[in-house]
Amino acid sequence: MALINENYQKLSKNYLFSEIARRVEKFQNENPNAKIIRLGIGDVTQPLPQVCIDAMKKAVEEMSDAKTFRGYGPEQGYKFLREKIAEYNYKRRGLKIDSEEIFISDGSKCDCGNIQEIFSIESKIAIADPVYPVYLDTNVMAGRTGELKSDGHFEGVVYLPCTEENNFSPSIPDEHVDLIYLCSPNNPTGTTLSKDTLKKWIEYAKENEAIILYDAAYAAYITEKNIPQSIYEIEDAEECAIEFRSFSKTAGFTGTRCGYVVIPNELFGKNKFGEKILLKDLWLRRQTTKFNGTAYIVQRGAEAIYSEEGQKQIKNLVGYYMENAKIIREGFEKIGMKTYGGINAPYIWLKTPKNISSWEFFDKLLNEVNIVGTPGAGFGPCGENYFRLTAFGNRENTIEAMNRIKNN
Repeated sequence: MALINENYQKLSKNYLFSEIARRVEKFQNENPNAKIIRLGIGDVTQPLPQVCIDAMKKAVEEMSDAKTFRGYGPEQGYKFLREKIAEYNYKRRGLKIDSEEIFISDGSKCDCGNIQEIFSIESKIAIADPVYPVYLDTNVMAGRTGELKSDGHFEGVVYLPCTEENNFSPSIPDEHVDLIYLCSPNNPTGTTLSKDTLKKWIEYAKENEAIILYDAAYAAYITEKNIPQSIYEIEDAEECAIEFRSFSKTAGFTGTRCGYVVIPNELFGKNKFGEKILLKDLWLRRQTTKFNGTAYIVQRGAEAIYSEEGQKQIKNLVGYYMENAKIIREGFEKIGMKTYGGINAPYIWLKTPKNISSWEFFDKLLNEVNIVGTPGAGFGPCGENYFRLTAFGNRENTIEAMNRIKNN
């Protein structure tokens, strides 16, 4: 009989969102007439921008003609998309990121999970708490951690508590780590890291020869001018940071799948002999072995947002969801509940009333007002007594959800 990877048994039995789905399904079966409003999983509800639809239709037509048909594409992504990303998201902002440093993928979740493969199993990781589960779970699966302790933390991981007291901004560790996971705007708390804060992280990374793994999937939702949309806005970040970006929430590609990773030419790791190794080359080798590239049709759809009309349409899409965030945030504040986020991110982070547990609050909302959110404890021990709601519902359901809560 084949032996299993026992690291998987260190994980909790169910992935957070699978457990939510299980509980909701059970409730719906027991209450078939209940109209459930889902504000838990960060899935979008509005259609793809029309420019993306038009570009995809044209790409489909190309596939019907042998002269324009496309088979396997480049694993790094088509140059037409990489060049547009480099131009619109970096060069126009004065950032020196080139198309050859960009790798197109099927979404930042996969990239955030897969990136750890190019680093030594001995690498010490630092992760915020609460945190997007993929960062931690993939390192557990790889065997980079010890066992799960009684306090909900894994052995061998440096946790960076994000609490109300530090405005949910992780503190720089007082010990050496090799890999640092940062997310801004943050999932789940909806808070952000300032330029001054990121500058300190860059200084720490350079001093410790560490790599920052920077998830900027929600950069398009930043509204405040003093908040960086890219870590490369900080001096020397090209020497110590990898950036992950996504089309999922920016342009509604959650079901279409497209994202990208930026690995600068100045970014190196080292082997056991102390020799410097270009990380970009390792990632390309990984991708050419395990990934056949994002579909041509999808990449043409993603390219379409980098046009004057495309930029206008995604701005309207993001604005739609941010108006939902405002409705949720202000609705809870009116009934005296403390909220965070919802200004530079599509997530609202709530303090649960009377310090009830986050899963108890989940059940309360589901049973009493038929609303689904995400328990903060699912993101880590420091998420206990907090709760996440997303702004990705439609406007009608968002308004109705807040009316139900207000009137309950």
